Amino acid sequence: MKNIDSHSHVRGESVYLDDIPLVEGTLFACVYDSAVAHGKLISVDTREAERSEGVHRIITAKDLIGENQIGGIVPDEPLLADGEVHFVGMPIAVVLAETEELARKAARKITAEIEPLPIVTDPRVAAANGDLIVPPKKFILGDTAEAFEHCEHVFEGRTEQNGQEHLYIETQGAYAVPTENGGLRVYSSTQGPTAVQRAVCRVTGLPMHQVEVDVQRLGGGFGGKEDQANAWAAICAVGVQLTKRPVKYALHRMEDMRMTGKRHPYSSDYKIGLDKDLKIVAYEVTFYQNAGASADLSPPVLERTLFHCTNSYYIPNVSATAYSCRTNLPPNTAFRGFGGPQGMFVIESAIAHASEKLGVPSSEIQRKNLIDNGDEFPYGQIAESDAITSWEQGNSKFDFAALQSEADNFNASSKYFKKGVAMMPVCFGISFTKTPMNQARSLVHVYTDGSIAVSTGAVEMGQGVNTKIAQVAAKVFGLQIEAVKVHTTNTLRIANTSPTAASAAADLNGKATQLACESIRDRLLEIAVPLVEAETAEAVTLTDGFVYRNGERTSLDWNTLVMTAHLERVNLSEHAHYATPGINFDWSTAKGHPFAYHVYGTAIVGVTVDCLRGRYEVDYVKCCHDFGTSMNTAVDNGQIEGGIVQGLGWMTMEEVLYDADGKLRSNALSTYKVPDIYSVPKEITILPLETSRENLAIFNSKAVGEPPLMYGIGAYFAIRNAIKAFRDCSPEIDAPFTPEKVLMNLYSSS
Repeated sequence: MKNIDSHSHVRGESVYLDDIPLVEGTLFACVYDSAVAHGKLISVDTREAERSEGVHRIITAKDLIGENQIGGIVPDEPLLADGEVHFVGMPIAVVLAETEELARKAARKITAEIEPLPIVTDPRVAAANGDLIVPPKKFILGDTAEAFEHCEHVFEGRTEQNGQEHLYIETQGAYAVPTENGGLRVYSSTQGPTAVQRAVCRVTGLPMHQVEVDVQRLGGGFGGKEDQANAWAAICAVGVQLTKRPVKYALHRMEDMRMTGKRHPYSSDYKIGLDKDLKIVAYEVTFYQNAGASADLSPPVLERTLFHCTNSYYIPNVSATAYSCRTNLPPNTAFRGFGGPQGMFVIESAIAHASEKLGVPSSEIQRKNLIDNGDEFPYGQIAESDAITSWEQGNSKFDFAALQSEADNFNASSKYFKKGVAMMPVCFGISFTKTPMNQARSLVHVYTDGSIAVSTGAVEMGQGVNTKIAQVAAKVFGLQIEAVKVHTTNTLRIANTSPTAASAAADLNGKATQLACESIRDRLLEIAVPLVEAETAEAVTLTDGFVYRNGERTSLDWNTLVMTAHLERVNLSEHAHYATPGINFDWSTAKGHPFAYHVYGTAIVGVTVDCLRGRYEVDYVKCCHDFGTSMNTAVDNGQIEGGIVQGLGWMTMEEVLYDADGKLRSNALSTYKVPDIYSVPKEITILPLETSRENLAIFNSKAVGEPPLMYGIGAYFAIRNAIKAFRDCSPEIDAPFTPEKVLMNLYSSS
């Protein structure tokens, strides 16, 4: 079973936002945004723009009927600037015109008078100023102060890690259409239909039942459309409300890069203590998160950083503090891993630091400290761990020592090319850490011709969630997947959705679909009992489109059973609800059981560095990954490969650069480098972890969206090891490790 969308994708028939036929009278929006990162908005002059060809209306903050606010967690994000601007790219005015070109042409004629205010782009400066999005968050396990007193080795350091541009192929966008009695239908490129619905209702003043949000699919999201899609949908909705005409806005690539937030950059301090046997006894870490100008999703991203601050290791004494710092950059947001990679990078940096000072391989420290069954995470959950198992199975298959030996032998005979190898274990929790978000619903209809329609809150964005949901329905009913159609994600069919994020969509919506299908199936089996002369419903099953009695196929087929049930007035529809059991977390104590399960894995990454030019190639990424029991290996392997390459990009080449004035300098694909076919690993090998452990995933098929990205962190330390093979040095830990940084570290005087 492959991806059900593959056929329409390669034929160019899949429908995205820009493929939706336009309603007659549609207006096109374009934002006039701030060219200043921080200042008082004295005036906005729209007179020349209003006189431009094709312009229907220009909207500013004073025109809004509802509230000028789209902040979901913290109400600190105006839709349109009013009184102050807080980042370059902040929307100030919206032009509505007859064509997209005319709207953009008019927007360039708007001017604004802005009185400059101090600009802060460094999260440490913001923290020193006390400018925080929310109060600091902290995890404590044991007593680090006392533990450090008894450590044999103690090391301290600092790390820097940059952001990452989502670079989804389909940019942000929305299309809003008026419906009767003052309602709205909004087509949005969003991971969170309900979040868009709430934002639209807030700025228009409409109740939620008047606003329908519909999503067919996204051309990529990676977290960038979980919250940031709200603004563009809200802009279109306001345009509809004020003009009574449909409004569309699809951002151009450079607009998207300039006006939207990225993965959060972090600046962090660490202190790590080990005993004589290389067991990590104590770990202290402080994270300074660069949140940007408003909260967006920064608080929960910050929390997940804390949840993953010890990665795959058991450390008995931990003190982790995190600050969400307000700066004059676009509001940073969710990105695949959602803060987890930032936390993992720091503990891996601390281990690398310790290994270099002690003259032992990092892998020796890593292996000795892997978390085991019964160990406690810093947030109180007790581990059901496959960390050691994944390491051992990976070693059995790949022979880590042999790969290191090959690199050492190569380096001994090569003067200007050096190989580096690094291990990267991963432990990633699956669930929203805000417990109420772990719920989903599914609406299933069985039609009288035997075909099945499914609607859920999950959004398809290339990750194959619709394929897995269709597989669930097909499996429960004993049919081929062609009998099932998964429909658009729509807030009228499925209300109060959680966003498709946190790698939880397949589990939550798949489980809800399973429950709905099982309810219908059980009713059908009751109808089948007398028809096949079975004694009980337990003796009857559905397989391959037929009814089986005591394991033997009968002549009663699926279509006949369905029609018979309909004629007997049996309900062939079901709306089911699923809430993940057993999870909880209390921030008053910073303890609980926040995750339904963890995904484990171990990767070994090998690189070759050209020590004359600073260039490098990733030779291989070999990983033993915890699928649970994969229900679709093609989809899952695709997710793992994509996640690895995206993680490699974040760690090695994707450098987001803002200048001191808060202007994005890496603002186009000529100045922002992402992995292409020439920079992906020469070899990616994925070994499924062999495990019989039960879990709460749908059909025991664990989430694969986010965990693989963290394997890419290994490339950073592999490059570092190659540099150290060329010259004895300890490069500052500053990701990404671009070729320029590699070259400077190869020949710097420090």
